[in-house]
Parts: sequence; structure tokens; C-alpha cells
Amino acid sequence: MPPTAPALDNSTLPVLCVDLDGTLVKSDTLHDSALAVARHRPSALLNLPGWLLQGKAALKRHLANTVKLDVAHLPYNRELLQYLEHQHAIGRPIYLATAADADTAHRIADHLGLFTGVLASDGKLNLAGKNKLAAFRSQFGDNFSYIGNASPDLTLLQNCKEPMVANPTPGLRAALRKARIAPVHTFNETSSPLKAWLKAIRLHQWAKNVLIFLPLLLAHLRAPGLIFGSAVAFLSFGLCASATYIVNDLLDLEADRQHPSKRRRPFASGDLSALSGIVVVAAFLLASLSLALLVPYVIAAISPSSSLLFPHKFLLWLGIYFVTTLAYSLRLKRAVLVDVIVLSGLYTIRILAGSAATGVAVSTWLAGFSIFFFLSLAFVKRFAELENLRERGGSSAGGRGYHVADIEQLRSFGSASGYASVIVLTLYISNLDAAQLYQHTNRLWLLVPVLLLWISRLWLTASRGELNEDPVVYAITDRRSLLLGAVVIAIVLSAL
Repeated sequence: MPPTAPALDNSTLPVLCVDLDGTLVKSDTLHDSALAVARHRPSALLNLPGWLLQGKAALKRHLANTVKLDVAHLPYNRELLQYLEHQHAIGRPIYLATAADADTAHRIADHLGLFTGVLASDGKLNLAGKNKLAAFRSQFGDNFSYIGNASPDLTLLQNCKEPMVANPTPGLRAALRKARIAPVHTFNETSSPLKAWLKAIRLHQWAKNVLIFLPLLLAHLRAPGLIFGSAVAFLSFGLCASATYIVNDLLDLEADRQHPSKRRRPFASGDLSALSGIVVVAAFLLASLSLALLVPYVIAAISPSSSLLFPHKFLLWLGIYFVTTLAYSLRLKRAVLVDVIVLSGLYTIRILAGSAATGVAVSTWLAGFSIFFFLSLAFVKRFAELENLRERGGSSAGGRGYHVADIEQLRSFGSASGYASVIVLTLYISNLDAAQLYQHTNRLWLLVPVLLLWISRLWLTASRGELNEDPVVYAITDRRSLLLGAVVIAIVLSAL
């Protein structure tokens, strides 16, 4: 049951004023608007310096005029909403009082239908802190209660009848303790920051970066310097990949909030702020760059004989990966078929980056196999999304360009690509190149039925609607997939 106000006559209850950003909504609508502009009108970002020079209120007005946030799917504080619904039901006057632009505030108020009125920034005056307090006193005198979340709200909480907080920041908590103010109600709807960040950086996706070690492993090289160099490259690539995942999530905020499962992602749900995401992206990219520059020096220091002819070629592939993923997030993910080609290419880039990090050439066999195999994984990802969409009664994937009617064609494309990779494997086994690396090449034929089994099972699982939309998650969590992976390793070792 939601908390209730003290049992008073409705006419004597103080006016209830509710902050928006970080309080009623767990995110910041200013940041959300800026990210929406970056996604839908990137050229408008060139106007940001001029808008900033006009003041914060003007900036908010320009952003609100440039894009319209989807107010129906904002990450509202559900506990606070329940309380407001109860107060509205008993007839208490409630005002949405926010430093956000008035256009955004009115649209949110109209959507919720709980507010008597709206007090917001008007393009000239930024309604925060002392400005907000002055507006309250002008309209309500001292007969108001307030719900806030951050340090600028301290002045209002000190001067209201019933101080209340929602997801208060550490700074506000400390300020309230120092001022000896005990909130009447606290509306908390948060998750563990550690869990949220681990989810945001998608640590499990680092499994893809194991491909960096593939050229070294398939060449059967054991030089310590190359191994340690690959490990540093793995860390560098992982940090860069995590940074791109965060960028993708920030640009996809609105689409994710409309998705039944993606709406729980840390940034879409408001568990992490967009600003903190941008800071982490910058830190991760700086660390990734530093590690990338370190790779050739690690190899030279540990195994001088393995020094690289082109010491910073790995950095080039890392840059290609970052630019490609950025282009994918901004545009290419909405181009039908181009998106799956790019997704499969990102897997292959990892192999090429591993080759560049160690100086070990990628064979034409590995290149051919990876192109077809990873293209199949990219298709199954899109297929699973459409299959899940069909189960929910949808007809088209928002922002993707695919329709449920495309399912059978995607199944055809993807399964054909998977089986083509098996054909490449058989051609390699029967070639003299394999005989130069393996003493018992005939044993490698056992890989063929194992790979056929895994690919067929993957597509069968997807066709039944049982596949997590990411095949990598499926591969590292499915027991049978892990068992088949162990069988593959055993077969390869027996063939040496």
C-alpha cells in the first residue's frame, strides 16, 4: 500500500509540489532530450554552443522544440506515482514543479492526469533552487509540501511543510542530515549501482573478444610475449566494446523503453544517469587507447624475437571497430540486411585485430569460415527478434526495417550461411594447409557433425521462440553448447 498523508481535512492540506527530473522520473529529461537530438537530428548538435550561451533555460527550450520526448514510456518512479494517485484521489492539489522546459512538463502532466497545474522553466527563467522557491511563495505562500531528489532541492525542503524525497542523491542525504531534516516519506526505486554497471558494460559480451586469440591459437604459437600481448589487446578491445555498448544504449533510450525486456536496461530504466554513462565512455576509451599503444611494447619486452613489423596496426583495427559500431548505432542498424552484414563484420574485425596485435596472418580459410559463420549468427539474432515480436502480436520491428513477414526469408539466409561455413571447414580439412599444422588431420572430420549439430540446434531453438535475442548469450549459458564446445577443443587437441 502506498504511504498516505496525515489524516487532515482536505482543505487544510498543503499544496503538494513534485519535482520531475530524478524524482517523478528517474532520468533527466534534459539529458534524454539531448540524446534524442543526437539520434534523430545529429546536425542540430552544432547549435548547442550557441544555445548554451543563451542560458540553461533557453537550451532546454531549444531542445524541447527540436525533439518531442516519448512521455508515455519515461522511467517513472512507480512508488511515487502510487502515492500521487492516492493524493489525487482524495482531492489534494498537486503541482508538477520542475526546472525542465514547460513544453515537456505540460506533456507529462497531460499524460499522467494527476496535476492541478505546472510550474516550469519558460525559456528565460530556469525554475530551480531559489527561483523555484520564489515561485512557490508567490503562488502558495508558505503552505506547500515538496518532493525532491538532489542538492538544489535542499532550500525547498527546508522551507516546506512536509519535506519528502525520491531516490535522493548522496549529496542531498548528507545535506539533510546536516540540516537535521527528516523526510516525511522516502520513495526509493533503485537497483544496486554495481549490478547496474556490470549490466551496462555487458561483461558477458567480452566472450566475443576471445576471437582476438584465434589467429595465435590456430597458428600453434606459444611465445610468451605474443600471449601477453594478446591478453592486453583483449582488455583494450573489451573496454572499447563496453564503451560502444553504452553509446548504443544511450542513443537507443526511447526505443529501449518501448521494448518489453530492453526497457530494464540500466540507462533506459533510469538506474544509471546518461551523464555518468558519458563519463564512463570517455574513461573506457582512454584506457582502451592506452592499452592498445602498450601492446607492441609488451611483446617486445617479453619476447624480443617476436617484435612486430607494424607495431600499431592493432590500434588501426580498434579504431575501425569503434567507428563502425558508432555508424551502426547512429544509422546502419536501421538499414535492412546492411545491419546483419555489419554485425557479422564486427566479429571478423576481432579476428583481424588479433592478427594485427600478434603479427600472425589470418589464413584465407579462417577468413572464409568466419564470414559465413558470423553472418549466420547475425541473421539468427534478427530472426529471434522477429520471432519474439510475432509472439507479442507485433508486425514490424521499430526502427529496424524488418517485418514479421520476413521471418522465413531470414531463416533461409541464416541457415544457408551457417552450412556454408561448414563447407569451408571441410575444404580446409582436406587441404594441405591443415596437414602442415595437424598430425592427425582425419580426426578433424569429427568437427563437421559437431558444428552441424550446433548450428542446426541454434536455428531450431530460434524457430521455437526459445532463443535469447543474442546468440552469444545463448552459447555461453546453454549447457549443451558448452558441452559441444568442450568436444571441439578435445577433437582439435587430439589432432595435433
